[in-house]
Amino acid sequence: MAGSTKSSDALLRSALQRQVNQDPLGAAQDYRRVLEMDPRNKKAWYGLGLIDQQYGRMADARADFEKALDIDPHFMSALYSEAYLLRSSDPDRAIELLRRAAATDPKATSIHLQLGRLLAEKGRKDEAGDAFRRAVAVDHKLLSQVPEEFRDAADQ
Repeated sequence: MAGSTKSSDALLRSALQRQVNQDPLGAAQDYRRVLEMDPRNKKAWYGLGLIDQQYGRMADARADFEKALDIDPHFMSALYSEAYLLRSSDPDRAIELLRRAAATDPKATSIHLQLGRLLAEKGRKDEAGDAFRRAVAVDHKLLSQVPEEFRDAADQ
């Protein structure tokens, strides 16, 4: 088992390096090999999701992110990436994912900003104001990124 863990860790490192070196197909091969050894490796599922997203295979990317989240429902990267993927096609699901991410890391300002923007687009102004307020409470410099109509509320 320990040897298998070392092998999968080495393959994960290789996959990440291949992604950095603009070799997504090689990275995908490494991620699939990791999953052959450990089908519950959330990082491999997440990496495949990013590659599928890069190639425009959005349904596959979403399925990959969901598999990562089935393994770890609090996996911040998968929560954020799936929410980003769904922001236009399924904003309610994206909001749900961003809320889960915000609960996982209340100081994640980018999550609160994205959540606020989606809620504002859906006309849920009170909830949007709360999300913007949370982001600004963590980092006041973010006030300039808050939409004008929410700045007074966020600056409390």
